[in-house]
Amino acid sequence: MEKLRNEVPSHQQGLYRPQFEHDNCGIGAVVNINGVPSRRVVEDALTIVEKLEHRAGKDADGKTGDSVGILLQIAPDLFRRELAKVGIDPGQKGDFGVGMFFFPTQELKRDRAKKLFEVIINKNGMELLCWRDVPTCPEILGKKALDSKPCIMQAFVKRPDDCPRGADFDRKLYIARREFEQSADSTYVCSLSSRTIVYKGMFLVHELRRFYTDLQAEDMTSAIAMVHSRFSTNTQPSWEKAHPNRLIVHNGEINTITGNADKMLAREESMSCQLLKDDMSKILPAINVNGSDSARLDNALEFMVMSGMPLPLAVMITIPEPWKNDRTISKAKYDLYQYYATMMEPWDGPASILFSDGEVMGAVLDRNGLRPSRYCITKDGFLILSSETGCIDVAPEMILKKDRLRPGKMLLADTKQGRIIDDDELKSTYASRQPYGEWLDSNLVRLHDLHIPNKGVRSYSKETLEKLQKAFGYSYEDIRNSILPMAEKGAEPIASMGSDIPLPPLDKQSPPLFSYFRQLFAQVTNPPFDAIREEIVTDTSVYIGKDGNLLEERPENCHVLKIENPILTETDMLKIRSMNIKGLKTAVIPITYYIGTTLERAVQKLFNDADKAYREGANILILSDRDTDEYRAPIPSLLAVAALQQHLVSTKKERQSP
Repeated sequence: MEKLRNEVPSHQQGLYRPQFEHDNCGIGAVVNINGVPSRRVVEDALTIVEKLEHRAGKDADGKTGDSVGILLQIAPDLFRRELAKVGIDPGQKGDFGVGMFFFPTQELKRDRAKKLFEVIINKNGMELLCWRDVPTCPEILGKKALDSKPCIMQAFVKRPDDCPRGADFDRKLYIARREFEQSADSTYVCSLSSRTIVYKGMFLVHELRRFYTDLQAEDMTSAIAMVHSRFSTNTQPSWEKAHPNRLIVHNGEINTITGNADKMLAREESMSCQLLKDDMSKILPAINVNGSDSARLDNALEFMVMSGMPLPLAVMITIPEPWKNDRTISKAKYDLYQYYATMMEPWDGPASILFSDGEVMGAVLDRNGLRPSRYCITKDGFLILSSETGCIDVAPEMILKKDRLRPGKMLLADTKQGRIIDDDELKSTYASRQPYGEWLDSNLVRLHDLHIPNKGVRSYSKETLEKLQKAFGYSYEDIRNSILPMAEKGAEPIASMGSDIPLPPLDKQSPPLFSYFRQLFAQVTNPPFDAIREEIVTDTSVYIGKDGNLLEERPENCHVLKIENPILTETDMLKIRSMNIKGLKTAVIPITYYIGTTLERAVQKLFNDADKAYREGANILILSDRDTDEYRAPIPSLLAVAALQQHLVSTKKERQSP
């Protein structure tokens, strides 16, 4: 609990929780498929975001917007012209990187941050060419946007002669940016790349092009443009939360974000790769736990891409299609998804995501398809995509194809190859890179294949059972109205809607700890799913054991135990406790404590026992309250599991517990 308190940002006010940042927005993209930069791409993208005004949040005074932004390829002609004014020639496209910074308005803090960035750039073997004040028109802003407006500047970094253009140079810039972000105070880096640049802020949709005069210049050209108008459903707007992020724009909500971020932090000790091996300490932690849901997804994708993983593959494994129960999917694609599922859990929620690294632009829908994405391809080589149709006027005779994105499917425009790559071809290409099926056959352990030990399941006398039911907080009504109907008929009991029981803090009967909590999801826009009735798009599989190295493809990465359903029977538990498989070792940790001991000390002892089991090689921890009796009370299982999970995350022990 102490760790959770420490993670709450100091600027938290009232009931607002920054870690629950979600948004529901408008998105769009324009791409010249052949990779030819033009002014048309920029103009059309700005037109799209202006047409999406109904998907953009607006303050009550009608003068301050939730936020709007655009991601573009770097326009070398524009920046060469601007830098020529101060006598600097940055070189050709790819020879320099551009950083877009939101600095503090206080001069001393700003100068400190700028100096720190210059030192880090030099330390990483690069040269800072100059700083540029980004020309803006602040007079058009509403009062709230103007009051919170940062000092917006650009940094120009020269590519070292021994560093190739493109991804290698961007990787050096990424490492420098992460090192800067670890130490910088009150500074946000919108983008730092040799291929892309982000212009964004807290204004109304039509103010984007008016605020940044760069966007009005004729030599501001691009072959790729992604735009975003933000409508945050339950958060406060800010300049930093505006999209695009560094790789993606996102419409929707990621409901599993806390677990996703925790898992990324916990697995950092097991992740390594050749491209980042000497600089991993500068990068980690890869996830900013105080970022919004989409910002944390962007952090994860960027980390995987900079380790050498192709961007479309990184998106595929974080937002997979519903592969498990799809009988039409190929064996190769099934094996690819199964291999990565052992290491990366889905980032689930209704999501429509556009992504780009400056060379490709792709789009993907979540497995349920709860957010819209429609596109058309024109005869003159343009891809136009938006969260709804009609944002750009296209003559009917110019339309080559008009369609919508399907649930779980991906669309990719590759400007290097000059073509559209459809979902089947894209995923089949990645699925054929490695013999994933052979790796799974040799390493993946399935619970249903384990030998049943020659031990009986423990049974209780009626008297003992009644004592245990009382100890664990079962009431007569729970047994009569819920447990017995399910046991006798195998069906969920039917009850009236609503709840007339007292709120747990006001209940005089001391309800179980579980009663104090409710499921967290946005019920207005995210309908709950039933894993039984909607098994085609849901997967309840759980993988336990040592986490594999996500950044390098190896057979041993998938040497884990696969459990089809997280609800385990007595026989399932016997199988896990008694299995004898190299690389999978279990340890049973009691979660009972002698009556009279404080709960805080009991939880600390749980941590100590888990650390001891870890040192002895255990990678599957079983928490047991079987020793409950008249002398020993159980730690509430919800508290025990949650506390130990946070402990394992904070100490970076890449283990899981059933």
